[in-house]
Amino acid sequence: MPIIDADTHVDENDETWSFLLPEHEQYRPLTVSPGENNLEGVNAPPGYTRYWNIDGALRIRRIRDDVRTGTTEQTRELHDVAARLRQMDQLNVDIQVMYPTLFLTTFTTKAEIEYALCRSYNRWMGEKSRESDGRLRWVVVPPMLSIDRCIEELEWGKNNGACGVFKRGVEVGRSASDPYFFPLYEHAQFLNLPICIHTAAHDPTIGDTLASHLTMYNFRLSPIDAFISLIRDQIPNKFPKLRVGFIETLSSWVPYAIAELEALHARVQWMSNFDYSKDLVKKGRFYVACETHEDLPYIMNYTGDEHLIIGSDYSHADQSAELEALSILQARSDLSASTTNKIINDNPSEFYGIH
Repeated sequence: MPIIDADTHVDENDETWSFLLPEHEQYRPLTVSPGENNLEGVNAPPGYTRYWNIDGALRIRRIRDDVRTGTTEQTRELHDVAARLRQMDQLNVDIQVMYPTLFLTTFTTKAEIEYALCRSYNRWMGEKSRESDGRLRWVVVPPMLSIDRCIEELEWGKNNGACGVFKRGVEVGRSASDPYFFPLYEHAQFLNLPICIHTAAHDPTIGDTLASHLTMYNFRLSPIDAFISLIRDQIPNKFPKLRVGFIETLSSWVPYAIAELEALHARVQWMSNFDYSKDLVKKGRFYVACETHEDLPYIMNYTGDEHLIIGSDYSHADQSAELEALSILQARSDLSASTTNKIINDNPSEFYGIH
């Protein structure tokens, strides 16, 4: 089995939009660089001095620190795929699964703009995956405001190196169990693509230019809501081959979520009657991305060791970033070699369908 870094990122750049259709040129994101200081009145972390202008609204186009991230602009933005592969070799990683950066916020309420940018991003990622000879895999970003168009993007992605489908825990004003998403789940199941619920902001009024917006409530709680809603509304039973992952939101929330579901099952069955058992994670075909500092032996009381995966958050520099996460996990004395091999080899291979 290959060693798989289950959560890495790319930084979008002007090349990302080179696949826009002619009729979509009007939606091309433009770079705004006001200078060394942040925009007047914008309370953002230091260094947030470059922005994407998308339909008149600003989203951060990050200028990252090479030392802090342990990466370079050439590898973060995929200008030099060979250099990124060489760094993977140094980290003893066979395959990286890449997630977007821009799409971690909801930047428009207009379906045509969303479709234009999702389509171009997906084509860009497909090209870079081919250039890597399959070592750089990626997750399709579907245009959720146009659920019918999601199907064509999943089809294209499956044929061009994609190994998953990007999803926010809550989006288009709907929980993850809403029937609106059923066509997406049905087709993902048919294509053997897992749904990858990543930490992200679902509200288009929430951006990343304001430090006050960069909160747990806005970004990290919606995957937990998704987990509870998917079980409560018996989505695993409705789609018996669908796999769902929860990415970059730690794994320590799982005991809490299961306790919440246990209380719902015991006390309010009149309102929400669902199948309940202690092995919800396994039975639901759920996979959870953990981090090296967590109490994994305790968490595995709820997940087992067959449904945890791990990623480095490559290219980012927030609390989830740990470039050598996989090797650090392997060095832990409280985990058996069998368990660590499952987390970095077997489990992500099974989740992403990479064999």
